[in-house]
Amino acid sequence: MGAERIHEGTSPGPGAPAGTDPEVGAVRRVPTQQRSKQRVEAIMDAAERLVLEQGVESLTTRAIAQLAGVPVASLYQYFGDKEAVLLALAGRDMAEMDEQVANDLVALELVSVANVVRTAMEAFVVVYRRRPAFVEIYLRGRGNAAVARFGRVHNARVAEALRDFALEHGLCRPDLSPAVVELAVEVGDRVFQLAHEHDADGDPALVEEGITMMTAYLERYATPAGLEGVRR
Repeated sequence: MGAERIHEGTSPGPGAPAGTDPEVGAVRRVPTQQRSKQRVEAIMDAAERLVLEQGVESLTTRAIAQLAGVPVASLYQYFGDKEAVLLALAGRDMAEMDEQVANDLVALELVSVANVVRTAMEAFVVVYRRRPAFVEIYLRGRGNAAVARFGRVHNARVAEALRDFALEHGLCRPDLSPAVVELAVEVGDRVFQLAHEHDADGDPALVEEGITMMTAYLERYATPAGLEGVRR
């Protein structure tokens, strides 16, 4: 158990096709040859560019294939539909985000409920700034059922990992239920959606309010060590 669990099994690794997790969609074909991998990357890069230019709802498989310079039939060898391409992009960026959160938590010298909340939220901010297409797909594209399902599955897994981390370090009492942590993660997710609704860079004041709100909510279950912090 530990921070590393945040990115264990939560999403496809960098460059992987969409939906290696059966809960968010299945892969038609996993590329093994270098040429096939390059073709998949070209498809994903084209989709990323179109998402930034036109948004999620306007995306089509034909437009992706045309921009990637591949036949539509080739796209369908790897992705069942445009949702599968979107999930590939979301999964690639989410894996990066999970790694950022895990690494930042490991680097904490003073571990407390407040510091864990702030570290996780600020890690998300870092990746959203680096991956503008992720903002469009994951935060602004929740009207898409596949993306919404991906988000809920991922949030549940992040909540489980963060709860294990908090219990392992003695930050919270055992009565901190999985449902409570999952609610906190969902609230944080919604804060980011609102923060980026009208501003691609996000509203830092709104994110800060979200951090304050979630910290106060979770500190109700904190041990004295979780409030004061544990040095390591």
